[in-house]
Amino acid sequence: MDILQNFLTYLAAEKGLSRNTVESYRFDLMKFQGFLRSAEKEFVPFTRNDVVDFIERLREEGCALSSICRAISSIKGLCKYLIIEHMVKEDPTETLQSPRKWDRLPKALSFDEVKSLLEQGAAGNSRDPIAVRDSVMVELLYSSGLRVSELILLKLEDLNSEAGFLRVIGKGAKERIVPVSMRALEKIKKYISVERMGILKQRRSPYLFVTRRGGPMTRQRFWQTIKQTGRRLGIKISPHTMRHSFATHLLEGGADLRSLQKMLGHSDISTTQIYTKVTTDRLKQVYTKHHPRA
Repeated sequence: MDILQNFLTYLAAEKGLSRNTVESYRFDLMKFQGFLRSAEKEFVPFTRNDVVDFIERLREEGCALSSICRAISSIKGLCKYLIIEHMVKEDPTETLQSPRKWDRLPKALSFDEVKSLLEQGAAGNSRDPIAVRDSVMVELLYSSGLRVSELILLKLEDLNSEAGFLRVIGKGAKERIVPVSMRALEKIKKYISVERMGILKQRRSPYLFVTRRGGPMTRQRFWQTIKQTGRRLGIKISPHTMRHSFATHLLEGGADLRSLQKMLGHSDISTTQIYTKVTTDRLKQVYTKHHPRA
């Protein structure tokens, strides 16, 4: 018997799964097998990229999210079996994230909402150093798509103002280089020379965005600040919203997934691919709203 049939027999005889469940595995894995054959690839072994490409194909075919999740679960089950039987040494799906989180992505802001937030946000017309600091932080979130944990721990030495880049330490202590817009860069320079000094007074600190005690802001404090700003402007927002807006607007502007993956610091491009769903949904909304025959 071939590998697939052996696996299905294992599910029925040793795992005790029902006939309907085994048939679901058969359906999903035969479809995956057919996908690999169409690409002139062997069924086993396969790679993480093969699985990601298969997921993308299912999405293009309009498969329901529940069907895609079931297919991934079937492939994961097969991988565990292959390891048990010593047919492969590593599980290519071990850290593959479930696409169920596609539906949990925060809504990206519109361009008008971002413009309103950046022009009338935390600082407004205030010259209070703390308000200006918060405004610059929001600007940088949208400019560079940073995680809030990355933003609050930025140090002065991480900024290369001449080259227009930031050195960011992301998840897993992985370092990446992120571009900064000219608008954000000018605001950061002014903040460093004026407001930052006013906040610190005679203190010294290695951090870019500082509190009156000289340390970095906490995630909770910045989250509260940006939520308050959003409420004042009538915009539902969080630090994650700015990161998602950054990614969504870049894709809508024509950026490629690989470049976006590097800027966001995703280790797996399948994580970046969730943004293609967001942009597709937005295109559908625009089409439905504006096409006379939609």
